[in-house]
Amino acid sequence: MIALIVISFLFSAFAVQLFMRRARRHARRYGADMPQRFHKGHVPRLGGAGIFIGTGVAWLVAGIGSDPFNVSWPLKSSALTLLCIAPAVLGGIIEDVTQQVSVRYRLSLTIGSALLLCWVLNLGLARVGIPAVDGWLQAMPYAAIVFAALAIGGLPHAFNIIDGYNGLAGTVAVLVCLAISHVALQVGDRQLAAMVICLVGATLGFLIWNYPRGKIFAGDGGAYVWGMVIAIAAVTLVQRHRVVSPWFPMLLLIYPVWETLFSIYRKVARGQSPGTADALHFHQLIFRRIVRVAFADDEARQLLARNNRTSPYLWIFAALTVVPAVLFWNNTLVLIAFCVLFVATYVAAYLMIVRFKVPRWLRP
Repeated sequence: MIALIVISFLFSAFAVQLFMRRARRHARRYGADMPQRFHKGHVPRLGGAGIFIGTGVAWLVAGIGSDPFNVSWPLKSSALTLLCIAPAVLGGIIEDVTQQVSVRYRLSLTIGSALLLCWVLNLGLARVGIPAVDGWLQAMPYAAIVFAALAIGGLPHAFNIIDGYNGLAGTVAVLVCLAISHVALQVGDRQLAAMVICLVGATLGFLIWNYPRGKIFAGDGGAYVWGMVIAIAAVTLVQRHRVVSPWFPMLLLIYPVWETLFSIYRKVARGQSPGTADALHFHQLIFRRIVRVAFADDEARQLLARNNRTSPYLWIFAALTVVPAVLFWNNTLVLIAFCVLFVATYVAAYLMIVRFKVPRWLRP
């Protein structure tokens, strides 16, 4: 599998560099007054296209008939998966270039791709670790399919929300993929491990250009690649192996999922549309109120320095869920307890930052 990482890394790194040098014109269309903008200058947002290319090439190579990588992943299966993901990813890339694809249309594309994936790959989420709900899902197969489609179609937008600073969402995606590959290998599923390992290599190929210099961003396209591939892997892992608790992927992904749910609640409570962009996400509050102003020669360098110093806070935050998820991947009660603990910690930390009550030891 190391060979697959190298292949996806090289193709992604080369493609991202190509987009970084040849596709700067579209970056000027991204307004300087956008609430999510925390950088100076015009930076291309086509890193996601490079990640998609690197992942796709590695998937197709993994499906070679002679199976040189010992992953038992037929070329037809990997190609169909890639084709099903493509509409959602291309919709995100078009938004990155034009800034004219509405949130509703992009959500329709991701849900449409998710339904297509569930049909082609026969995916369904028939258990959630709660007996009453599991019985209902097993009695109604279509409900299990809809549940899986919502998870696969919704996670890309959750990754899009946390993709705010250099290296943030990409590193979270790498941590999650490594955790999934570890558990997949524990239960003997090399095919599933190969799927996410290819995404790891492609993401690393992007990160060498994105962190710490911020020369290119992943954009919506990158978030959709991460979200869809990880969601497919999570649903497939739970569906294939009953020993894996359905709360394992839930704890792994609780940070982007809860960030999304909390953002929806926050906006609705303020009378805003959930699709309205703002600058009140958890990572943005850390940037504004915890990371100190960096001393630099100009504003661009100052913003870049603060941008880079924000991401490690969230890497640690995400790692606090990844570690217990990997340790207790088959223990539902413990995983649920850690999910509840994370939600409580997140809300407490959010309120603490909003009220300017951050302890001194958290300030660098």
